[in-house]
Amino acid sequence: MCAALTLASCSSQIADMPSLDAEAVARPREPGDYLPVNDVPRDRDGATISPEERARIQKELLAARDRQASAATSAKPK
Repeated sequence: MCAALTLASCSSQIADMPSLDAEAVARPREPGDYLPVNDVPRDRDGATISPEERARIQKELLAARDRQASAATSAKPK
């Protein structure tokens, strides 16, 4: 019982000891600062995709979904 209490009281000190591993990542003693509340990302420089490009991509995705669905139904064991 005494050994358990002794080890429990030292556990926080053992956790804060530096690691002997050369590749160990050092954790900061204090947490980093919070980001500002009103910090918003800047506007994008590039243009968004055109409606034609969006329709083409959507058509390709629907075709891929249909191919996968038909392959899944044909692969079911009888």
